[in-house]
Amino acid sequence: MHIEKFNAAVMQQATQWRRALGMMLGMMLALVLCVAGLGTVGVSSAQAAQDSAVQGKTFKIATDTTFAPFEFRDSNGQMVGIDMDLVHAIAKDQGFNVQIQSLGFNAALQAMSSGQADGVIAGMSITDERKAIYDFSDPYFQSGVQMAIAKNNDEIKGYEDLKGKTVVAKTGAEGEAFAKKNAAKYGYTVKSVDQSATMYEMVKSGNADAVVDDYPVLAYGIQQGNGLKTVTPKVPGGSYGFAVNKGKNADLLKAFNAGLANLKKSGEYDRILAKYLGEGSTVKPENAESTAKKSFIDLAKDSFPALMTGLRNTLLITAISFVIALVLGIVLGLMRVSPNRPLSWIARVYVAVFRGTPILVWAFFFYFGIPQIIGHSINIWVAGALTLSLNSGAYLVEIVRGAIESVNAGQMEGARSLGLSYNQAMRKVILPQAVKIGTPAIINQLVIMLKDSSLLLAIGFGELLYQAQQIYAANFRVTETLLMVGVIYFVAITLLTWLANIVDRRMNKR
Repeated sequence: MHIEKFNAAVMQQATQWRRALGMMLGMMLALVLCVAGLGTVGVSSAQAAQDSAVQGKTFKIATDTTFAPFEFRDSNGQMVGIDMDLVHAIAKDQGFNVQIQSLGFNAALQAMSSGQADGVIAGMSITDERKAIYDFSDPYFQSGVQMAIAKNNDEIKGYEDLKGKTVVAKTGAEGEAFAKKNAAKYGYTVKSVDQSATMYEMVKSGNADAVVDDYPVLAYGIQQGNGLKTVTPKVPGGSYGFAVNKGKNADLLKAFNAGLANLKKSGEYDRILAKYLGEGSTVKPENAESTAKKSFIDLAKDSFPALMTGLRNTLLITAISFVIALVLGIVLGLMRVSPNRPLSWIARVYVAVFRGTPILVWAFFFYFGIPQIIGHSINIWVAGALTLSLNSGAYLVEIVRGAIESVNAGQMEGARSLGLSYNQAMRKVILPQAVKIGTPAIINQLVIMLKDSSLLLAIGFGELLYQAQQIYAANFRVTETLLMVGVIYFVAITLLTWLANIVDRRMNKR
C-alpha cells in the first residue's frame, strides 16, 4: 500500500475511535442525568446566642448510619432520631450550624481522628478507655443492654440457655462488651458485625441464636416488626455522650453542654425523647406507623427517591472515575510496553501496588489517612474518584498492554520499514488495531467499576447500596430492600453494557 493511503486509512480509524469514545461517555452522562432525585445535606438553622464562642460557626458532626432510634433516615431520606434532634436543637440554642456526616460508627471515629469531622454523636458510650482518647460531653442518655431472639424461638429463655450457641453484637457498642464479658460464663460464642439490621437478620435466618444490643435500639426494631422478641430484662449500662478529639474543640464541647442543660430546663429534651420513646422505654415514634404493615409496592414507592439519589451518585462517580482510569490506562499502558526501561518500571510498580492491595484500603487511606498527612480535609467525591480510578487504572494498564502485544509484530516492522518512527508507528498503526482488540475488556472493566463503587459506602459515600442501608436501618425490611437494589443494579448495568456494545460495534463496524 502506498504510504499516503496507508496513513489516511489508519488516521480515519483513529478518528472513528475518538468519536466513538466521546459518544460512549456522552451516553453515560445522559444516563446519569436521566436519574431522578436530589441529595441534600442537613444543616441546622442557627439562632443567635450572643455570648457563645461558637456562634455563626459551622461544625462537621459525624454519626452512625444504622442506629435507630438515635440516628436513621426517614422516608424522605433525612437523618432523624434522638441524636439528630438533640444536636440540631443544641446548635439552634447556641447559635452554630452543623453538617451531618453519616458514616457508620467506626468510620465516624476515624473521620474525627483524621480531622474530617469536629465531633461524633452516635449513641457512643462513655468509657474509661475512650476518655483517654476523646473528651466527652455531659451524659445525654442512660443506656443499658438486653438480649433478643427470633420470635418463633421457644427454646431460649435466658442467658443460661446459650451454651454452645452463637450470640451476635454490634462492633464497638456496649452490647458487644457485655456479650464478650459473659461469653465464658454462659459458654457461647460472640460474633461482631457493624449494623443492627444485619444482626437482626442473622438471628432471623438462623446464622446466630441471639443478639445483645442497646435496649432502646432493640425496642425500636421490635416495634418496627424486625421479627425478634426480648427474653431478658434490661441490664443497666453506661451513658451516651457527645465526643470530640482530646484537647480539641473545647468551645464546641462547652456549647453542647450549655445547650443540653437549656434543653432539659425548657422541657425540649423530654419532648425529643418522647418523640421516639414511650413510657417505660417502649418505642412509639409519634410520626410513623409500623413498616411491617406496608406492602412491597408501598415500600418501593417510599424507597424510590432515596434509591434514585444513590443510583445517580453511583453512575456519576463511575463516569468520572472511568475517564481518569482510561487516561491512566492508556498512558501507563504505553509506558509498560516502552523500550525505555525506567518508564516500563514505573508502570510495573503502579500496577503491582494497586492490583496487590484491597480497594477498601485505598478508600480509607484517601479519605481518612491523607487528611492526617496534609492537615486538610478531602472531599468525599475526590476520595471516591481517586479510589476507583487508581484501582481500575491498574487493570486497564494490563488490558492496554495485552491489546498492544496482541497486534502482530509484523505490523510494527512494516510500519518502520515504510519510514515511520517508533512513536508514529505506535500512534498510527498499532494503537488503532489494539483498540479493536481491547474494547470488550475495557467495557467489562467499566461494568466492574460500577459494581465496585458500592464499596465506597464504607466511607459514607451516598451511592446506591449506602442508600439501601439507610432505608432498611429504619424499617428492617432488609431482604426486600436489597432485592430492589439488585434489580436497579441489573437494569443499570444491562443498559450501560448495551450502550457500550453499540459503541463497540460502530467503532469496529461489526
